Amino acid sequence: MIEADALILHLNPLQEAMQPGGDGNFRGLLPRIEQICRELPVPVVVKEVGNGIGATDARKLYNAGVRIIDVAGAGGTSWSEVERFRQVSERGVRVAHAFAGWGLPTTEAIRQVRATLPDVTLIGSGGVRNGVDVAKALALGADLTGVARSVLAAAVDEGGVEVVIRALQAFGDELRIAMFCANCAQVRDLQSLNITRIIPDEPPSQDGREPAGR
Repeated sequence: MIEADALILHLNPLQEAMQPGGDGNFRGLLPRIEQICRELPVPVVVKEVGNGIGATDARKLYNAGVRIIDVAGAGGTSWSEVERFRQVSERGVRVAHAFAGWGLPTTEAIRQVRATLPDVTLIGSGGVRNGVDVAKALALGADLTGVARSVLAAAVDEGGVEVVIRALQAFGDELRIAMFCANCAQVRDLQSLNITRIIPDEPPSQDGREPAGR
């Protein structure tokens, strides 16, 4: 075996529904996840792919044995929009585009899951663009955050390992400054802030981009 430290299961029903030839059969998925959690000696992580995991589904996953959840909410990449560009008919393009803003915003997903499952390891991703967004996600209840687009853009647009390293270093600078301005010496101080609303709750606009004002 590859001796991995964890197994990450991606839930992508909307993307599958939009894909030409996609697999929309999710029947019996939860019992299968429960079996995997029971039989694997490493943690099982469940991650959405841009449409969010809310309180109800998070509790079902937790009861099945999942102890790490990545909400991956609306606000980042819209995979229905990605699939829109793969459509071969005008009808397919229209249907895919109708779901550009579909899903639970990352901010609300983090709030819901943390309130419902105080002990779960919670990853906040979906629209995390910089270290300030990291600080916001942590303050809302996330233990970790995930980012893709900003780092990938640096790699694709400018290229090279050094460019990616500089992008990640900037994330660190932004997070530290946000913590300084919030009077937080450590990450756990940030996580204990009493914050009810610090970033917009609206889902992405219909062109698949993040909301204005982010």
